[in-house]
Amino acid sequence: VQLVESGGGLVQPGGSLRLSCAASGFTLSGYAMRWFRQAPGKEREVVATLIGTDGYTTYADSVKGRFTTSRDNAKNTLYLQMNSLKPEDSAVYYCNAAGVFGQGTQVTVSA
Repeated sequence: VQLVESGGGLVQPGGSLRLSCAASGFTLSGYAMRWFRQAPGKEREVVATLIGTDGYTTYADSVKGRFTTSRDNAKNTLYLQMNSLKPEDSAVYYCNAAGVFGQGTQVTVSA
């Protein structure tokens, strides 16, 4: 059972990134899935949640309207599309499902 994130990097304020979270060893669609982030010196926080076969989503107020999470069942992969990025979005981003966390991917928003 494993989750592997990718897609992080350095982006200027106002830019976009798409994170991916590939699952192996289990089927994502059977679980609630979450994106977390953790910035230096801060607690890990939930950014987005996707649950159910209908893919119901919820978002933290700080990212609502800018981030979108989705799932590709055929690829067994979770995505986080991040638009209008701000410096305060800089953090290590983790996906989570079935009690498993990925290794994280660094997102840095800086001019």
